[in-house]
Amino acid sequence: MELLIAFGSALWLGILTSISPCPLATNIAAVSFLSKKIAHPFMVFLSGLAYTLGRMVAYAVLGWIIISSLLSVPEVAQFLQKYMVKALGPLLIITGLFLLEVITLKLPGISLSQKHHNKLIESGAPGAFLLGLIFALAFCPVSAALFFGSLIPLALNSNVGTLLPFIYGIGTGLPVLAFAVAIALGVTSMSHWFNKITKLEFYTRRITGVIFILVGLYYTGIHILRLF
Repeated sequence: MELLIAFGSALWLGILTSISPCPLATNIAAVSFLSKKIAHPFMVFLSGLAYTLGRMVAYAVLGWIIISSLLSVPEVAQFLQKYMVKALGPLLIITGLFLLEVITLKLPGISLSQKHHNKLIESGAPGAFLLGLIFALAFCPVSAALFFGSLIPLALNSNVGTLLPFIYGIGTGLPVLAFAVAIALGVTSMSHWFNKITKLEFYTRRITGVIFILVGLYYTGIHILRLF
């Protein structure tokens, strides 16, 4: 049961990351631009899949490196084992406040020149993969809060922690892959679906934010304030 909760949480965090406003707009713009440069629907799907895999690999590998590096040092591992449970409550509360936009933060992003952007797209699936890899690392405040403030602490407290970034990566890829399939099939009402997903994200992000704050308060009460 604990394993299913960990996997389900990582998957949901990935999906929520992908449909957050900043990554969602970037993903749709990238996949739409890819489709304009390619005539054959199957190649559109292939490039969209490569872009999606690039995003998934970026999150999965980055998370795995962070978690493995922290746990490979005995002193750090012991410190995390002792204090991570206590830190989890405040981290969840802060992440929840980010999701509710009570706390906002502007992060420096990774940008590509138009020349390099076009070169990557024109190089086909390998370029699309690299484009997804780069865009995934351009963290927005919400995606950074979900990744660093929720996924990493969750993984550090789990027996299957090194697997969770890969599950998270799959979650981030599912909505993007759905858009790639839709564009390859010739769905023209993308703006309609974009608006619907944006509205859905508005509510799901806030519900998740409230849940994070409540769970964070519960963990804080148990492990720090000793109220329960």
